[in-house]
Amino acid sequence: MSSTPSLSTKLMRIGAGLLVVALASIGLTLWLTWQLEGGAAAVNEAGRLRMQTWRLHSAVQAPLPPAEVAALVGQFDESLALLRKGDPSRPLSVPWDVNISRDFAVVESLWQVQRSRWLQSGATHETSQQEVGVFVEAIERFVRTIEKEISGLTAVLNLFQYLMMALAIGGALVMLYSGYRFVINPLANMRQGQRQLEAGEFSVRVAVNTHDEFGQVAAGFNRMAATLQSMYEGLESQVERKTRRIEAQRARLEALYEVSAFLASANNIEELSRGFSQRVRKVMKADAVAVRWSDEANQRYLMLASDCFPLEMQEEERSLLAGACACGNLQSDARTRVIPIHSHDAAPMRHCAKVGYQNVVSVPVRLQQRLIGEIDLFFRGEIALNADETELLDALASHLASALEGLRAAALEREAAVGEERALIARELHDSIAQSLAFLKIQVQLLRSAVQKDQPALVQTTLDELDVGLRESINDVRELLMNFRTRTNTDDIEAALQETLQKFQHQTGLPTRLEVDGQGLPLPPDVQVQVLHVLQEALSNVRKHAGATHVSLEVVKSARWRFTVRDNGTGFDVSHAHGPTHVGMKIMRERAERIGAHVKVVSAPGQGTAVTLTLPPYPVTANGVGTVGLDLPAAAPAFADNRAQTSL
Repeated sequence: MSSTPSLSTKLMRIGAGLLVVALASIGLTLWLTWQLEGGAAAVNEAGRLRMQTWRLHSAVQAPLPPAEVAALVGQFDESLALLRKGDPSRPLSVPWDVNISRDFAVVESLWQVQRSRWLQSGATHETSQQEVGVFVEAIERFVRTIEKEISGLTAVLNLFQYLMMALAIGGALVMLYSGYRFVINPLANMRQGQRQLEAGEFSVRVAVNTHDEFGQVAAGFNRMAATLQSMYEGLESQVERKTRRIEAQRARLEALYEVSAFLASANNIEELSRGFSQRVRKVMKADAVAVRWSDEANQRYLMLASDCFPLEMQEEERSLLAGACACGNLQSDARTRVIPIHSHDAAPMRHCAKVGYQNVVSVPVRLQQRLIGEIDLFFRGEIALNADETELLDALASHLASALEGLRAAALEREAAVGEERALIARELHDSIAQSLAFLKIQVQLLRSAVQKDQPALVQTTLDELDVGLRESINDVRELLMNFRTRTNTDDIEAALQETLQKFQHQTGLPTRLEVDGQGLPLPPDVQVQVLHVLQEALSNVRKHAGATHVSLEVVKSARWRFTVRDNGTGFDVSHAHGPTHVGMKIMRERAERIGAHVKVVSAPGQGTAVTLTLPPYPVTANGVGTVGLDLPAAAPAFADNRAQTSL
């Protein structure tokens, strides 16, 4: 077998032989073509010698100046040198042989004689004419000899072309024969065997006549046919086993999907754990299930829920000490395992045996590699878990841990939201209502003192101030209620600003206008909340103190957002601000500092007031302000040219 060449070796040898012959023929043809081109150029150059000879003869007879005659002689010397040396770039080469060399030597010897005479100025007409005729005849013989040699080379070239045509035909025949013998015929046999195999004739065999690649393929085909013949005999049983396995996998996937969907929709721990235990028991066909949760130290396990678990055992095992029983006896590296009940003598295990359970499957529940609980499945008969069932139980336990952690995170988030809302309400009450109530308390004390001193005028004045203070407090409460109902939009704050101005106009009856200019990234939700509170405080000051007839809010979107509340009220001296106005400015500046912003108040008596809030560049990470979380689809409108002027 080792001495027989392979199919690739045979084809490579045939191809290499044909390639060598073709390359040799092509190389020889190229050489002959180059010789013919060089010879043709040599004939042309030799023909120029005749023309140059007659030109020299005419120049001497004219006569021309000696310098021109010398130039023509130099050209003739260059032509002889070119013929002697050749020029590969043109190409130009004389096909030298004995006859051509002899004729060229005659031309050179005659030229040497003629050259010296032409360079002299005393040659006679008769002598020059005879010598030129002899010299031209020598050149003619030289040209004819070159042409004769070129004719021979042309005949050789034609012969090689015929030989190459014959080689091409022969090579094609060799390749066709080789292809049929080494490829087509074996493939036909293989195809015939394949048809018989497709028809169900598993006993078919292909003859192995060679030991090349097709012989190896034929032997492999025979082995495959034998294997198919043996497999076909037990095909029905194998299909049945595969079908049962696929059905079991489908059932496990369906169960995993159902449990995952339920865990995602559960609203509380009780509903989640109870529904989980019921579904796991049905999936694993267990007689009872208990879901236990561990404390932080893994010292005690609390039963969250159970299904079909005896009532008397529920009370006894509601809080199970770690290590007191097979249940709740988990180590940090514990894995899902089957625990035989009859092999344990502990009292709790005797209770399980008394009820009739023979085995318990312990499934640890982990959250990020931390052991947080256990799922116990009780069986009255023998149970053996395969790898797929173990993987399914581990996946269900992981989903349970994630769902419980999700409920805990949601509860913490709700608690944080409630705490933040309460803190916000407390700040609002402190900044507005609390100060008004403190003012009313002082007025009540003044009223009591005036009554005791029987000062009717002071009593009336104090009552009027109390009435004004109560109305202000009521207005503050209404304003706070409207402001608390205002919600920001995480994509654009413009809608919240419009709502704020609408509520202000409804409360005060003053005409308002919103102007938005520029482009900028959306503000984070927490920054939007603080911006709204600052603007609401500025509008509140307008309502209380400005006495204005028109209010406008100007918004400039850029890297540094700018908000300006402008009124045409009475204004005040900013350097001498005191009383309620000073308190309002303090509240605005405190809120602005929480987001790293700056508040500037520009006002003068009788000139109105402009309150400008300038934000830091976003995204930033300064003064407690977080980076902007930008979702491209939601933020895309913020990059459009947004110029709006809304009259409310």
